[in-house]
Amino acid sequence: MSESLSPCLSVGCHVFGHTTDGERVDRYRLTNRRGMVVDILTYGARIHAVQVPDKNGRVDDVALGFERVADYETAGQSYFGATIGRYGNRIGGGTFELDSQTHRLSTNEGPNTLHGGQRGFDRHNWAACPIETSHEVGVELTHVSPDGDMGFPGTLAVTLRYTLDEANNLRLHYSAIADADTVVNLTNHVFFNLAGAGSGSIHDQIAFINADRITAVDKALLPTGEQTQVAGSALDFTHPKAIGADIEAESLAELGGYDHNWILNTEGDLSKLAVRVIDPASGRSLEMYSTEPGVQFFTSNGLDGSVSGKDGQAYDRHAAFTLEAQHAPDSPNQPGFPSTRLAAGEKYTQTTVYRFSPG
Repeated sequence: MSESLSPCLSVGCHVFGHTTDGERVDRYRLTNRRGMVVDILTYGARIHAVQVPDKNGRVDDVALGFERVADYETAGQSYFGATIGRYGNRIGGGTFELDSQTHRLSTNEGPNTLHGGQRGFDRHNWAACPIETSHEVGVELTHVSPDGDMGFPGTLAVTLRYTLDEANNLRLHYSAIADADTVVNLTNHVFFNLAGAGSGSIHDQIAFINADRITAVDKALLPTGEQTQVAGSALDFTHPKAIGADIEAESLAELGGYDHNWILNTEGDLSKLAVRVIDPASGRSLEMYSTEPGVQFFTSNGLDGSVSGKDGQAYDRHAAFTLEAQHAPDSPNQPGFPSTRLAAGEKYTQTTVYRFSPG
């Protein structure tokens, strides 16, 4: 299948490169008539690029990423655009108990498990096929995680459908089923800069987060089990404000910015706005809607200019933000949190929509 330049909904496939093991990595390109283009890679089932016009019709790529498969393979914990699993965010001590059995996981952040362990879903090449209907185009990606993968119980079959429509909605629909009881928390780790990837900091971009509380965490970013009200604090985005307005606050100094799970007021209602971010200079805006109870808003605090991305761009501190729709970190060890347990034979689903404008 070749790529189409037709001024309408289209999906095309192109060889992006090969892994060090010789596996072919494909790039699926989704386009619509409003000038939006989304590139999806089979390696890590990741969002590689999101090209969106600004208020003057100028098109920029607003997603951070790399030019080569090798860069994604050796990127450490940057997770640019990747699908995260089996468990997004952290599991404390790399262990959890399920039905009186302790499961010991792969640890990759000190004693803790981050984003699925040493080889999470972001480091696998997924199978893929295109999606084409009268109202949307996309790609369906599948991956089977065997029993014991990174220490997680049960064989888990995962399907992720990325679709783009003419209203600039990029929809991520996840489904999964396991043959034994397990825990699942899938998300995507795309880094956005609405001014354009590599264009500088996101400090002037304005964010609204529909959440009155966050999940309180300790120094290791593990939940204490408590929920903290954000009113009046640097974490308060209930009224739109510039991301940089409070990012240097003393309460955020140890983290170097934002890296918290906001507990959404939307209660899983996909029709309710969860997050909106606006770049005043370009006029671009991004809205997020999700069935998930929380969102990890992270301001790329660890980037320091040493990472060279697409077009040789240097990605500095606060060069992007993430909106990781998710259940709370360490939920398997927090009985008071919404459960991430998936019973054998039960279907897991999660839907998140990123809506872009103008364009």
